[in-house]
Formats: sequence, structure tokens, C-alpha cells
Amino acid sequence: MQQPSASERRQSVRTGVVWDGVRTLLETDPTLREQQARIVDVGGGTGGFAVPLAELGHRVQVIDPSPDALASLDRRARERGVADRVTGQQGDLSDLADLVDEADLVLCHGVLEMVEDPAASLAAIGGVLRPGGHLSLVVAQRHAAVVARAMAGHFQAARELLDGGPAAGRGGRRFTHDEVDDLLRGAGLDPTTVHGVRVFADLAPGSLLDLEPGATAALVELERSVATRPEYRPLAAQLHVLARR
Repeated sequence: MQQPSASERRQSVRTGVVWDGVRTLLETDPTLREQQARIVDVGGGTGGFAVPLAELGHRVQVIDPSPDALASLDRRARERGVADRVTGQQGDLSDLADLVDEADLVLCHGVLEMVEDPAASLAAIGGVLRPGGHLSLVVAQRHAAVVARAMAGHFQAARELLDGGPAAGRGGRRFTHDEVDDLLRGAGLDPTTVHGVRVFADLAPGSLLDLEPGATAALVELERSVATRPEYRPLAAQLHVLARR
């Protein structure tokens, strides 16, 4: 059996908690469990989530601004034998109403940080979700970003970000849990679950995961153990919030 590559091991650490939340939702929601779900992955790129979801039997529509990413998505879907259940369309959150009729589940992972108006973007997602439909939202969290900047010696940048200062940088804006909660409720979406993502993953040396047998699996289990503990949430690089319309 082929061993996972170093990049695959790191990816399992970064996305394991999010995958757990999405799978649990698909397995426990009666409507999603009993039929082929209509899933929209906004900014889904090359299909890291879309293709495995299609392999579970769901129909996935990926919306992404990059034609290169969509081409890679198409190749991956064909290689995995799910091209009939995965479609890719060029666009972004502002195009959602024109590209989507109705969805049971919308994935918006690492996208809200980059939009000009998060409230309008979440309202657009709410507009394409069926009543009772779900949103899986992953956003970068401000508290952990402040700590990361301070640990890197960027004290002024940490101070500015502390109170919601310059959003920018390559990663875009950062959110607190309360801010995300308010934005979702303002868009008519009811937050149901929140997980802290990458509480320790960004602190662990990459060489440890590459060289120490069993380290990746142990770190994934540790991340799962603290994902729902509110006392560790401020340390999480990202928040994964599930919300229902």
C-alpha cells in the first residue's frame, strides 16, 4: 500500500476537523442522508472537497474564478470516475444567484476573508440555500493571527490586527467567533456548530510530521479532541461553522 506523501499528511492535519464536521452533517441530517445532496463548493478550486463528496454519491457544483483550477478539477474528477457528478463553473460569490438554482449544502471555505462585503456574500449564500439547507463556513480567526504575528516579531502588525485593523495581507481579513455569529444571523442563517481548526497544527514543526512515525495521526487525533472545546478556540487558526437556513 502506497504511503501518503508529506503534503498529503500535512493536508490531513489541516482539513481533518472540517471533514469530520461535513461528514457528520451528511450522515445525520435526514434529508441529506436519504437522497443525493445538491452541494455547491464556492472557491472549491481543484476539488479537494468536491471530488470526495461526489465519491460519496452527491452531486457537486464547484464555482471558482480560476480556469486553471477548474481544469485540474475536471482532470481529477475524471481520474476518480465521478465526472458525471462534478461540474465546474467560472465565477465567485457575486455570481452565485446567476449560477445556482438551489442547494442543500454550500461550502464556503477560506473565501469570506477575501470578499469586500462579507454580509452581502453570506446573504447571497442564504439566497440559494433551500429552506433547511446548510452552510459549511471556514474562516481565518483573528485571535490566532495576532498571536502568530507577535511570535514572528511583527509586534506593530499584531497590535493593528488586535482590534480589527488592516484586514489585508495575503490572507485577507480575520474574524472573531462573535463576528461570524452576527454575520450569519444577519443573513438569516442559524449557526448550529463551531469547531476550532488547526489549534496546534501550525505550531508543530513540519519536520516532526515528516520524520516521526505516527506523528501525523496523533496530531490529527489531538486536533479532533480540542476542536469543540471552547477554551482552545481562541488558539485556532480557523473556525469551521455549520449554519442552517
